[in-house]
Amino acid sequence: MSTTIDATHDVDALTMTFTAEFDAPVERVWQIWADPRQLERWWGPPSWPATFVRHSLEPGSRSDYFMTGPDGTKAAGYWTIVAAHEPHSITLEDGFADESGQPDTSMPITTMEVTLEDLGGRTRMTNTAHFATAEQLEQLLEMGMREGMLEALGQIESILAE
Repeated sequence: MSTTIDATHDVDALTMTFTAEFDAPVERVWQIWADPRQLERWWGPPSWPATFVRHSLEPGSRSDYFMTGPDGTKAAGYWTIVAAHEPHSITLEDGFADESGQPDTSMPITTMEVTLEDLGGRTRMTNTAHFATAEQLEQLLEMGMREGMLEALGQIESILAE
């Protein structure tokens, strides 16, 4: 069972951090990020599942996705991969997009750092989102980012167990 051991935000550091441990080796946890079919099974809360239309963890590449709400509403997003060191870390810029996939400049872009740490057969995954301003951090907290990520992380264990 995955255990979320930390879900914090720090207004002074402009960060929101999620840490979870999984009963799976680092290489297996890397796959839930690298494989778009596995990624879309957990990226986003259960009521807003993701569909990745394009995905690569190659530095400089862009991943495009949308999440579909219970009423059919679609919310698009994208990642620009800054760095990826298989199977230990990914740095990406995470942004909102309009219905045509173009960046929505009215919304914040966060820099997300994901680290996968080997705990002797188990893996600690730390996901830290960095914000440009306290207002952006507060805006995404109000939009439910913390709760959504906790729900999303809660879906990973069953994927790893397959």
